[in-house]
Amino acid sequence: MDATKLSELKLFIEQCKSDPSLLSTPSLSFFRDYLHSLGAKIPTAANEEHTDSKAKSFVVEEESDEDDMEDTEDPKPKMEEEEEEDEIVESDVELEGDTVEPDNDPPQKMGDASVEVTDENREAAQEAKGKAMEALSEGKFDEAIEHLTQAITLNPTSAIMYGNRASVYIKLKKPNAAIRDANAALEINPDSAKGYKARGMARAMLGEWAEAAKDLHLASTIDYDEEISAVLKKVEPNAHKLEEHRRKYDRLRKERDDKKAARDRQRRRAEAQAAYDKAKKEEQSSSSSRPSGGGFPGGFPGGMPGGFPGGMPGGFPEGKPGAGAGGMPGAGAGGMPGGVDFSKILNDPELMTAFSDPEVMAALQDVMKNPANLAKHQSNPKVAPVIAKMMGKFGGGPQ
Repeated sequence: MDATKLSELKLFIEQCKSDPSLLSTPSLSFFRDYLHSLGAKIPTAANEEHTDSKAKSFVVEEESDEDDMEDTEDPKPKMEEEEEEDEIVESDVELEGDTVEPDNDPPQKMGDASVEVTDENREAAQEAKGKAMEALSEGKFDEAIEHLTQAITLNPTSAIMYGNRASVYIKLKKPNAAIRDANAALEINPDSAKGYKARGMARAMLGEWAEAAKDLHLASTIDYDEEISAVLKKVEPNAHKLEEHRRKYDRLRKERDDKKAARDRQRRRAEAQAAYDKAKKEEQSSSSSRPSGGGFPGGFPGGMPGGFPGGMPGGFPEGKPGAGAGGMPGAGAGGMPGGVDFSKILNDPELMTAFSDPEVMAALQDVMKNPANLAKHQSNPKVAPVIAKMMGKFGGGPQ
């Protein structure tokens, strides 16, 4: 027998001595049967040790699962706490100046821009405007509104008429009505200082400080007057406070969003790492539960899956040159192959692929049980090439 194969056989025997549980591997059941047929007694401790090993493995894995459950504790409560901590409650801004309740009266009568304005209509509109100014000087605001409405109906193309009526609505503390008239004036004349002034003052009355400041600055640019300057002194401080307030909370919200994004990235990395660690731990646990040896998974060291530790029982029919009666080369009947280099089988990708085919493995095991069955598999295109290749590797024949 080849010295190398003798060394492999001795190594396998030593492994069985040091770890009898190897004999309890299901794929070595035929080897145990062979030992029993020779009158050998297999220690019951082998089976018990194998059972204990499985039980211990189960306990370890069970504890590992508990650890994983602890590690993967539901993060939602923690996330909710963080979100609650990140909630931004805006403080009130202390503003100066009085505001009024919005007026919800039906919209005032507006002029028909499609009407052709004659010279007579223009003159009549100016007369109505004069009466309005007179009523206004006497503090008769409602009467002034009536005259200005008449003037707008007669000359709906006059931005000044709308601007004047808007200023009267300001005195009546009807900011929404004033804004409607101011918008009409600006549609007719986008450079109407009176329109910007009236709208700015109306917006200030509603507490729309930033918009009011913008309109008043435009009005002052077009036609400066002291009244605009006085109103701006009250409006601008509030507008600045609101702008600073807005910027502050925009910054805080951005910082909050940045922190949340950073936490999300950190959580995703942690989840990915945890999944990787768990998979690695499962892989290590799976590897440690496999029997040791250099053979195929489920096989004995150096052998085939459920393989040929003692060679092909009785050998292939008619044997190979140099073999005993019906045995493998250099081996007695049913003995350990004398010239077998199992590394050639292990490193042959075609054989390894074939061994994963249940039909091929069933045929090989059938031949192992009774070499005479080899003939009935010679016509199988999947099995015959595998057997021929194995015979070639065992005996140096064609591969």
